[in-house]
Amino acid sequence: QVHLVESGGGLVQAGGSLRLTCVASGLTFSNYDMKWFRQAPGKEREFVAAISSSGGSTYYVDFMKGRFTISRDNAKNSVYLQVNSLKPEDTAVYYCAASSGPTIRSTAYNYWGQGTQVTVSS
Repeated sequence: QVHLVESGGGLVQAGGSLRLTCVASGLTFSNYDMKWFRQAPGKEREFVAAISSSGGSTYYVDFMKGRFTISRDNAKNSVYLQVNSLKPEDTAVYYCAASSGPTIRSTAYNYWGQGTQVTVSS
């Protein structure tokens, strides 16, 4: 059974930083692209960033560039999202997802985590 478990969220002041972690089990992690999404209350789910299975390619939604950094450690079955210069509008539940394709720009996924809450106070 596949499990994706996110952690690292919390309450932070505007301008602060967090490092979100997602640990995967039950799948061959190095075979999957990994993606981060977020969903704010009352809003639709947003695609945030993605990283290829090898870690050699990354993709960011335009308005995330410069503040968010995605990385992975295949030896630890983990993917990370470093979020800097946080703004109140970044408040959301952040989810990781494992995807077998077609590309890292696609919003498709095979498996989904339970999410970690990020709350940014002004």
